Amino acid sequence: MNTVDDLPVLPAIVRGTLVHRRADPVRHAFRNRVYQWLVDLDDVPAPRGWRHLACSFDASDHLGGTLPGASADIRTNVERFLAQRGIDARAGRMVMLANSRVLGHVFDPLSVFWCFAPDGNLLCAIAEVHNTYGERHAYLVRPGGNGRAEVDKEFYVSPFNDVSGRYAMQLALTGGTVRTAITLHRPGRSPFVAAFVGTGTAATASSLACTLIRYPLMPQRVTLAIRLHGLWLWARRLPVVKRLPHVHQDGVA
Repeated sequence: MNTVDDLPVLPAIVRGTLVHRRADPVRHAFRNRVYQWLVDLDDVPAPRGWRHLACSFDASDHLGGTLPGASADIRTNVERFLAQRGIDARAGRMVMLANSRVLGHVFDPLSVFWCFAPDGNLLCAIAEVHNTYGERHAYLVRPGGNGRAEVDKEFYVSPFNDVSGRYAMQLALTGGTVRTAITLHRPGRSPFVAAFVGTGTAATASSLACTLIRYPLMPQRVTLAIRLHGLWLWARRLPVVKRLPHVHQDGVA
């Protein structure tokens, strides 16, 4: 179930396993140990000193944070995005699963915002997808009790996949366990799936230090890994799909 009762103590460092699996037209898969942050948007960590270099969050990294008149507060920009779509989420709690900046750099293939109603039940969720071209797209969904939702693919993510198909998503918080998964479905096949499963632990100075030692320069490594796997696919002569001009959504930079 996705309710505020399913949240661990926040802010939390969510350590887990990321799996990518491509089945068509070539088979390719990898599995990595990674971490993300689960934070309450009313209490986003703002560490000082060396911790700021190791962990910081900036509104410009999400949704409409770089648009004219945007707020420096992530929550305000989420509320604006939802209000433009007829949803008033001002009274409920909001949490974000995302990568933090490390040494000023971040790349976040998928950020998730869970928006709760005042009674603690899930109101909606936003799956924010970023590509390596500096573009982003937000999918507004209303997951069921198991955290599952479906939505048409609308955004160019990989040069080896066009924009056709439909996403089956799982955006679930269950007893401190975070599960996010996106499976691309096309008629008769499911050519791609990406999934993350992790467990949240309270973010403290010691847990942050241990995480940084165990997973050094995580955003930089994510960026490098994506490019290396892209080169692997290109070397196998996977057809490259032309990228069309990006169409910006209302409330998204």
